[in-house]
Amino acid sequence: MNKYLKYFGITLLVIAIDQAVKMLVHFQMDFGTPGQIIIFGDWFKLHYTTNPGMAFGMELGTEYGKLILTSFRLVAMFGIGYYLYYIIKKKQHPVYIICIAMILGGAIGNLVDSIFYGVWLRNAPYDAPTPWLHGQVVDMFYFDIWEGYIPEWVPIWGGSYTALWPIFNVADAAIFIGVAIILIFQGKFFPEKPKENHHQESAPLEQ
Repeated sequence: MNKYLKYFGITLLVIAIDQAVKMLVHFQMDFGTPGQIIIFGDWFKLHYTTNPGMAFGMELGTEYGKLILTSFRLVAMFGIGYYLYYIIKKKQHPVYIICIAMILGGAIGNLVDSIFYGVWLRNAPYDAPTPWLHGQVVDMFYFDIWEGYIPEWVPIWGGSYTALWPIFNVADAAIFIGVAIILIFQGKFFPEKPKENHHQESAPLEQ
C-alpha cells in the first residue's frame, strides 16, 4: 500500500501546488498586462491570463467544444490513473512512474479549472451554455521571447497578435517535464529484450 501512496502522493502534490499558485494569482494579481510582474529582465514574467481551450489557446470550433474537451480530459484522467496503478503494481522503473504521476497531477490540475472555475471564479465565457465544465484554465508563467502580429497565411494562429512562447502554469510544466524525461530516457525505461540465440550447432554428418 505504501508504494501506491508514495507515487499517488506525487500526483496530489502537483495538484496542490498548481491550485495554490492559481489561487494566489487570481486573488493577488490584476488580470493581463496591467498586473504583470517582471521576474528576470524582460524575458520572464508573471502574467495572469486564462486559456479557454486546449494547449496554446486552441479551441474546438463548436458551441459544445469546451464540453467535449472537458469530457475527454475527464476520461483521460481515469485512464492515466489506472495506468499509474498498473505500472506501480508491475514495478516499472521508479523514475518512469514518477513521470506518469506528474503527468496525471498536471492533467487533473487543469481539469479542476475546466470543471469548477466557471463557478468558483466565474471565468466561464459569457456565451457558455453553463458555467459548469466551461471554466477557463488559469495561466501565469510567461517567457517573453517574442510577441507580435502573425500574418494571415500562417495556419491556426494567422491574423492574430500573439506571443512566441505560450503562457503556462504548474500543471502544464509538470506534464511537459514528465513527457520530456520519458522521451529522453526511454531507452532506460523500456530496455530492449535481448534476442534469443537460435543458432544451433549442426549435427555431424552421418558416415
